[in-house]
Amino acid sequence: MTDDSTKDFSNPDTIKAWQCIGCGRLEAPANCIGVCQDRKVELVSAWDYAEVAVALEDAQQRGVALASLLGRLAHTTPREGTFKDSYLALQEQARKLLARDAASESK
Repeated sequence: MTDDSTKDFSNPDTIKAWQCIGCGRLEAPANCIGVCQDRKVELVSAWDYAEVAVALEDAQQRGVALASLLGRLAHTTPREGTFKDSYLALQEQARKLLARDAASESK
């Protein structure tokens, strides 16, 4: 089984098809070898897929940035008398990450 977090979603396998603007029926030309059977399938438009792939990449980048901040928080031991400065520095880094995420969500 493939680990979805490392799978490349940028180039999905696609087919070209005609879609009825009234009922949504899809029709794609193919070479029939005479043993065809119709089966129900679920399809996603390439546009929707691309939007989700971009959102996934953004979420993965956000996860990396947040994990980095969390690692610094977990593994930093402030020197004697500098706890408040260390806390405030980590808090500022967290605010910058949150502001960056808010700015990218508003686009």
